[in-house]
This record gives sequence, C-alpha cells and structure tokens, in this order.
Amino acid sequence: MLVDSHCHLDMLNLARHDGSLDAALAAARARGVKHFLCVSVELDKFELLRGIAEAHDDVSFSVGVHPCHTDAGEPALDDLLALAAHPKVVAIGETGLDYFHDASTREQQQRMFSTHIEVSRRTGKPLIIHTRSSREDVLAQMRAEGAEQAVMHCFTEDWDTAQAALDLGYFISISGIVTFPKALELKEVAKRIPLDRLLVETDSPYLAPVPNRGKPNEPAFLADTAAHIAELRGISLETLAEATTRNFQALFRQARLS
Repeated sequence: MLVDSHCHLDMLNLARHDGSLDAALAAARARGVKHFLCVSVELDKFELLRGIAEAHDDVSFSVGVHPCHTDAGEPALDDLLALAAHPKVVAIGETGLDYFHDASTREQQQRMFSTHIEVSRRTGKPLIIHTRSSREDVLAQMRAEGAEQAVMHCFTEDWDTAQAALDLGYFISISGIVTFPKALELKEVAKRIPLDRLLVETDSPYLAPVPNRGKPNEPAFLADTAAHIAELRGISLETLAEATTRNFQALFRQARLS
C-alpha cells in the first residue's frame, strides 16, 4: 500500500479519465495507492476540497495558504483554526517561504508562515512545508517558533538541509523529480534519508516522474516514483511502501487509512 502524501486533486487534468476524478482515483488504487492527502493552496477552495474528501473515504485534506498566494491577503488565525477543526483536515498548509517567485513579499510570507505555525501548535496537526530559495529562513523560523511536526514537501535541497530538517524531527517527502536523469544530488539524498522519516508524493498535477515526464501528473504515477526510490535504496517496493505508509500514519495521525 502506498500513500500519496501530497497531491492537488482539485487541479488534476482529467482528460485521460473522461473528466472523472473517480476514474483517476481508481487508476491510482489499481497501482497500489490507497490513500491521498489533497493539499490546500488557498482558502477559497476549502469547500471544494472538503467535498472531495467527504465523498471519498481514502482522501484526507489540509487547510492553508501557499506562500505564493499572498495576493489574496493574509489568513486570519481564527479563520484557519475554525477550518482546521474539520475531522478530515489532517494537516496545516501548504505553507512556508518562496523567494524564487516573488522575493518582494518575503515579510508577508513570513507573517503568514507564523500564523500557520501557530495553528499547527494549537491543533496538533502537522505542517506541510514549501520552500524555494529560502531554506535557511524556513528552518530558522520553524526552529525559532517551535514548529514541532512537519514534512518538507517535494524536497529538492542538499543533504545538509535534509540533515537539519531531520535533526528538528521532521519528515522528508520525495516527488517525481527524483526520477529525472539529472537529479543526481536528490537521488543521493533519497538514498540517505532514514527509512522511518521518508514519505513519497506526486505533487500532482505537477512533476510527473519518468516514464511519464512531460504529461500531467496524477496519483497513479506515485508507483513509478516509489519504485525508483526503492531501486536507489536497494530495497523492495513492498518494503518502501510499508515504511512510507507507516510514516504517513505516524505524522498525520488523524488520517484514516483502510
């Protein structure tokens, strides 16, 4: 059993499934993906994500505002807390800092990040962390503000950054980027992450792994990423699947896995 620890089911390109999300999820289940964490990037879509999660027993979701969505304003702490109370909300985010796309908003991003960290602290629900061109500031803010539970999603940083995150007790999630031929540093990181701190994800509809690179990504392709990581580590796909599923449940304790 595999768990897609980070996907955007509301954004999938469903053309190859005749427009059916149910068909896309069925295709993933047929390849061993048995649970899906649908990740929020803006609060305006909360009702859409809630509808998807409530319609499928094997879908959970998060609440949060992506650091690139500062144009919508800063979410209020009380609003996030109220939305996070939904029983199928198992995580806060995705949140973090992204200086690559618009460094001019870094102070606003940092304030938003603080709000998400506080929601995580109050609810006991872990953070889903996005970082781009900001790794030092992300880890420094998490350390300073006492972020205790988190996953570094779609990890593409070096081993020193991975080690710093691991030292803080966080999990690390690897996406389809690891299958790209030129992702040599990330392949080495994927081999070194302790097996009990590793998660896998698609980040679909983005970053489809080899052999589907260039296509819209979808949860069914998680099996290709997982198989590649298992091969890198010299273990069976079954061993990797069991470990990453166990890790997902350890972090996202409120998710109900069948």
